[in-house]
Amino acid sequence: MLRHEFQPGRLVAGAFLTIAGIAYAGDAGDAWETPWFAVIPLVIGGLFLAGVTALVTRAIRRRRGTPRAPHTPPSPDAHT
Repeated sequence: MLRHEFQPGRLVAGAFLTIAGIAYAGDAGDAWETPWFAVIPLVIGGLFLAGVTALVTRAIRRRRGTPRAPHTPPSPDAHT
């Protein structure tokens, strides 16, 4: 059983930020030369793709009727 809802947008964002970190780590370790401006399009593009992925996921879940949270507490007015 899953403990939380799977969010592919966050997975995409994390993957692109990890790749950007690896690029800078390789540059810092003298494995290769990374220009300072090379990572900016990678991060911006990754965040854009993460946003698109999140929007598509939200649209699919709304269309299927999947609830946002597994349990919602009752309102305080329900007992009166």
